[in-house]
This record gives sequence, structure tokens and C-alpha cells, in this order.
Amino acid sequence: MITLNKFSVPIPGQGNQTLLMPKLKYRFRVSLEGFGASGGSTELTKQVMNITRPGVQFDNIELNIYNSKLNYAGRYTWADITLVVRDDVSGDTSRIVGEQIQKQFDFFEQSSAAAGIDYKFTTRIEILDGGNGSNEPGILETFELYGCYLQNTVYSNTDYSSSDPVDITMTIKYDNAIQMKGTTRSGIGSEIGRAVGQAATGLG
Repeated sequence: MITLNKFSVPIPGQGNQTLLMPKLKYRFRVSLEGFGASGGSTELTKQVMNITRPGVQFDNIELNIYNSKLNYAGRYTWADITLVVRDDVSGDTSRIVGEQIQKQFDFFEQSSAAAGIDYKFTTRIEILDGGNGSNEPGILETFELYGCYLQNTVYSNTDYSSSDPVDITMTIKYDNAIQMKGTTRSGIGSEIGRAVGQAATGLG
């Protein structure tokens, strides 16, 4: 056992340290708050197959100065989230997804929602530690996505030659995302505050 502390990258001045357990892709939970109309969004939690985590990209601002160029971060864009769920035999998954789409636009009456608050929902992606049953799972990390709506929904094809389950793929757009560790904001959204250099007008 004493050699296990050698299984890591040596750090100058600190030597080797024990390698930490990584988060595992299959230990996660997804919940949707305010999704659909019947309050049954937990049914989707049980049918989730996979989901992408948030990504953010900044527009690049390029300044041409004499012999050189400088680059600055401009406005940001959140990458779309893709959520894939199994379409169960009870029809609940398909019904709840359809309710959310109908909230965004009434296809029977051809009438749109009056405001975004009428149909937007919150998506919560939790990375778990593997606990289950009488051992409550610990939440290692949470991404909370606010102002979500379904931008694209695809009901998968059927195929006599395949044994795969029928699924529904949803592309989710959102207004903002916050990263949490427990009940504390950690990472994206943490209380770092606005950075102001010593020379606020400089081109550093």
C-alpha cells in the first residue's frame, strides 16, 4: 500500500500525492423543474439515457495596434445541452415532452405563449458518488441551468433490425448556468467578484 502514493504526477516542492478518485460519467441524475404541465417531470429523471454538460464560449475582440494584435474576451454564448430519454411503454415520457412543447406553442389553436416565463424551466444536472438504496447518494457537483426551453425535439426512428429502445432527443437552450458544490456556488458563478486591474484603463 505504501507505494500507491507514487501513482500520480510529481509536483515540484510537493513530491507525489495520492491520486484522487475521478467523477464517473454514469453516476449522475437529471431533474427538470417546471417542465411539462402535469408535474410529472420525475418520470423523465428515471428515463434519462445521457445528457451533455454546459459549455461556454466567448466572442473574441481583436484590436489591431501598430505592429501587433491584442485579444480580449467579448460576450459569451452558452453551448446547447442535448438530453436523450427513453420513450417508455406507458407513454408518460412522450406525453410530458409533448406537454412542454405545447406550453411553448399551442399547435391545436396555433397560439404562442405570451412570455418566456410561461414555458421556461430549470434543468439540474447532478454528479453522484454511487450511493443508492439505504445509502443516500452524495452529490459531488451540480450544474443548474436557468431559463431553459426546448429548441429542437427529435423522436427517434423505428427499425426492425435494431433492438435499441425508442428514444427522444431534446436540444435545450438556456439563459444562464451556475455550478454548485453542495449548497455553495463553486466554479462558474462562484463569489470571485469583478476583477479590476491596478491600471483599469491599461491594455494589459
